[in-house]
Amino acid sequence: MNSSIELPRASDAEDLGSVPLVADEGAMAVASFLGDTGTLPVDTRRVLVQLLLGPSVDARRQSKLWPVLLRDQAIIRSRMHDLFLEVVIDHEQQVAFTRQVTSEELDVPILLRKASLTFLETTLLLFLRQRLTQADAQGERAVLSLGEMREHMAVFEREGNPDHARFERQITNAVEKAKKLSLIQRIRGSDERYEVAPTLKLLFSAEEIQSLSRTYAQLVRSPGSADDGDDLPPLDEEFEDGAVDEGEAP
Repeated sequence: MNSSIELPRASDAEDLGSVPLVADEGAMAVASFLGDTGTLPVDTRRVLVQLLLGPSVDARRQSKLWPVLLRDQAIIRSRMHDLFLEVVIDHEQQVAFTRQVTSEELDVPILLRKASLTFLETTLLLFLRQRLTQADAQGERAVLSLGEMREHMAVFEREGNPDHARFERQITNAVEKAKKLSLIQRIRGSDERYEVAPTLKLLFSAEEIQSLSRTYAQLVRSPGSADDGDDLPPLDEEFEDGAVDEGEAP
């Protein structure tokens, strides 16, 4: 059984936080291209687009967009509500992302698509979330190596597995999925070290992670640990996040 997370359409678009913003606020309110009927300043539109592209607006990575988000959060929330999305802002972590609106009264169209996570991918997500908790307790950034991620997943290989090469490919695919979903960002100048995206902390509480981790710890101790995730307990939570953004952490 696989886990699932929700994402809008993937995109390899440029990080909008690195695009120079219009300096003159008065000029931002006028038409920015031929036939433009929009009413928002250009920098506010960039925030909206970055939220839709995802996975988040991060004050450290999008330093120009973050103050705009705070300044115009009322209209940004309103425009996102037009799309049946809500904006989640964590002022302490200085991260914001979009989440699908749910309603019992309305048949809400779903903009964010579901993406499956295998068992190994789920165990990696839990590991990353735990590292975030540890880093917060020590007042540090959550940085880990490729080797640490591979070592964590290796303990779930079935004893006597006759196809070790396949299991190794699954480990590699799990790391690549984490990169694709922007759960980890490669440290600039390093091929083997990554920073865990702070957005992950907003998606699962420490209590939820502890509960799920106990379940997976039991699997490690049992002789029936699996290499493919079939018939194993999934990560029941779903998170809604932005699209692909494989930027590097500074």
